[in-house]
Amino acid sequence: MSEFWPVNDVLAHLAGRWRVERTVRDLASGEEGRFEGTTVFSPLEDGGDGLLHQESGTFVWRGTPRPAERTLRFLPGTSAGTSDVRFADGRPFHDLDLTGGHHVAEHPCVADLYRGEFTVHDQDHWRTVWRVGGPEKDLLLTTDYTRERDRSDADL
Repeated sequence: MSEFWPVNDVLAHLAGRWRVERTVRDLASGEEGRFEGTTVFSPLEDGGDGLLHQESGTFVWRGTPRPAERTLRFLPGTSAGTSDVRFADGRPFHDLDLTGGHHVAEHPCVADLYRGEFTVHDQDHWRTVWRVGGPEKDLLLTTDYTRERDRSDADL
């Protein structure tokens, strides 16, 4: 069995609803937080090609739970197995190529560097690991995604 699960059409693969579990570790202090929620990949509101990524849930840091959300845009890339990922306002975030089931992307943000590793395990499970380093941040964010299926999909 392969360590990675290749994705021929990244937008078709991601479409739908995913359960999200994320740990956020501050490597400098040793503190750890946790996010639990959902991510929905749905058609773009303007009818354009691509998917709207809407994440919402609860982030617990230092024992205090807070609502948390973010929105991204996954646009078609140069081939079906790729995507151009952008922030909600259209600014570039990173590229994504899952044709081999694994991808590494980088995003410079002011003085910090975000380095993300994407791994697809099978049709219903994938993971991202972001290492954030810079003068103010020393973080490791590990997110596991599990596809949520409705009852009509349960026998697939």
